[in-house]
Amino acid sequence: MVRSLTLRSLCLLALFAATRAMAGEPATEPPRELLKPPEELKKNPITDRFAISGIYYQPAVETEIRFDRSPLLPGTPISAEDTLGMDDELNQGTVQMMFRVAPKHRVRVDFYKMTRKGEATLDELVIFGDDVFLPGDDVVSSMDLRMLGLTYNYSIFRRERWELALGLGLHLMEIKGEAEVPARFTGETFDTAGPFATVAADGTFLITKRFSFNARAQYFTGNSSAVDGSYGNYHADVQFRAWPNLAFGLGYTSMSMRIDSTDVDFSGRFTLKTRGPEAFVRMSF
Repeated sequence: MVRSLTLRSLCLLALFAATRAMAGEPATEPPRELLKPPEELKKNPITDRFAISGIYYQPAVETEIRFDRSPLLPGTPISAEDTLGMDDELNQGTVQMMFRVAPKHRVRVDFYKMTRKGEATLDELVIFGDDVFLPGDDVVSSMDLRMLGLTYNYSIFRRERWELALGLGLHLMEIKGEAEVPARFTGETFDTAGPFATVAADGTFLITKRFSFNARAQYFTGNSSAVDGSYGNYHADVQFRAWPNLAFGLGYTSMSMRIDSTDVDFSGRFTLKTRGPEAFVRMSF
């Protein structure tokens, strides 16, 4: 009796397995993969390995200059916007790139250029370098600032929805300026350049699968025998990931720079402040 029931049970099990096989279903469930690696996270600023951004920036600008004849003979402090007639609001375009060389290691490369020209009639005596500009002089001026930055960041915290990194930046800067009075065939130029380093912080928070909030800051202060200066750059933005490899964003950037110098190439003081909104397109892979 027992053998008959057992034989009948085995026949039923074989018939059930054959029926499932004919229907295209496996007879047994596949084994559970205990060591299966986690699935790759969705595309977002935390997982992007490479990104390039095209940025439109509309900053308000404040510039103060004092170009000395020598460290003992200071020039006249002037405003590039009020005294020389340079634009106090700009429309600029720039490019930024990011390389994630390892999950917690990334490098950001950015280039900043600001070129302005001005024309104004002076209402005061201005000592600018070795030249003296008189009240009533029509002064034509120009200024060119270029800065290339390379910043390395290491993520001290990296989670699925947020990331916080600290790092160091190296920046190469060049400033050129010129002011002349064509009617009197007189003018003065200055040119100064040099590298400086910054400490950096960078963070990202995923608000939803498509929206993210991003912020970063870089700062420097220091002095040498001839130059004392400071630099600060602060940025925040919100990005919308429209497609896996394409995002659009709106942000705000504030930058300030100060140079007090007794160097033979440029003796004087230069301060620059820019702040304003920006819009950008970001392609990533």
